[in-house]
Amino acid sequence: MLTPENFSLKVLGETYKDRLLNEVEPFWFPRSYDQEFGGFLHCFDSDGTLVDTDKSVWAQGRMAWMLLTMYLSIERRPEWLQWAESALDFLTRYCIDPSDGRMYFHVTREGVPIRKRRYAYSESFAAISFAAHAAATGQARSAEQAWHWFEIFTRIHFEPGAMAPKTTGKRPVIDLGSRMITLATAQEMRKFLGNDPRLTQWIDRCIHELTTLFMKPDIKAVMEVVSPEGAIIDHFNERTLNPGHTIEGGWFVLEEARQRGNDPELIKIGCQMIDWAYVRGWDPDFGGLLYYRDVYDRPVQEYWHNMKFWWPHDEALIATILAYVLTQDSKYAAMHCEVHNWAFSHFQDQVHGEWFGYLNRDGSPANTLKGSLWKSFFHHPRALWNCARYCGSIAIS
Repeated sequence: MLTPENFSLKVLGETYKDRLLNEVEPFWFPRSYDQEFGGFLHCFDSDGTLVDTDKSVWAQGRMAWMLLTMYLSIERRPEWLQWAESALDFLTRYCIDPSDGRMYFHVTREGVPIRKRRYAYSESFAAISFAAHAAATGQARSAEQAWHWFEIFTRIHFEPGAMAPKTTGKRPVIDLGSRMITLATAQEMRKFLGNDPRLTQWIDRCIHELTTLFMKPDIKAVMEVVSPEGAIIDHFNERTLNPGHTIEGGWFVLEEARQRGNDPELIKIGCQMIDWAYVRGWDPDFGGLLYYRDVYDRPVQEYWHNMKFWWPHDEALIATILAYVLTQDSKYAAMHCEVHNWAFSHFQDQVHGEWFGYLNRDGSPANTLKGSLWKSFFHHPRALWNCARYCGSIAIS
């Protein structure tokens, strides 16, 4: 049991690093590596049994990024590079729609396209994986590919009319998700490819829009969608909050604060996001973070609103550690203890390792999946890696 009394960054850092290298990475690899067709398989049951051979395109980029990040920061294991390069090759060979140069979302094991989405998050994860590969190998072609996919991603999400419409346009909205992912993608591009004014401009723009359009200090909420002018729209979809998403965005802002010499204004913004989302999202009855909440505490229409998903808890682990490191405020140590204890006592598979993805509200497993088209070798290892480095057990950049 982790408590504020035994809270130690040094001990936590070594614990998270050990879990990453000796539990989570071995669960996924080498079983994820598809030796026959290339890229990654990632739909696994609790014991690692493959339950579906289809491949998520964004998982190829996410998992390659994670392997390359470990390769660059922990140890230059040749198999990590080999596996990541297999995924990048699979992306290039099979995951691009020749009709418009966009990426698919879902393909078969062999690379036959199944589904394509309006949004361009597959492209954003391709951008960071190619950027990491450029840093790992010095290959200029990978740097070019990173910029190529970043530019497509930002064009689709920010150029009016570039994304296929989802609705009639009679109730226009703008979304938090594209600002958050642009911020994080630009940060990764900068880390691997160096400072570039274009990246700084995107980071500044996203933080400005986040604070002026989506953050609502009067009601202590960060909206998922608002009108183009930043107004709250009083309908089901537009009132819905995602606490885990806000917490994730909060630590992206805190990371930017750290990059800018612990900028106090950015620390304030990031901590507000985390604080507001934690109060709204933490389940007072069963513990853990609820998936959705209504901004006015009205009923949420999504039937999974009170489930507990793995990734918001991973984001909360990162956010609370980083908030504590930057502020030294003991409340964030206490919050980290609360998230850590609940998550590892409910999501953790004590038999086979790694986390289950989906729990019921009371914390019981909704199923035994460890991997799916949505869950792969990304959120949980990223959380362990980030917590270890913010605690000082992995070199920080």
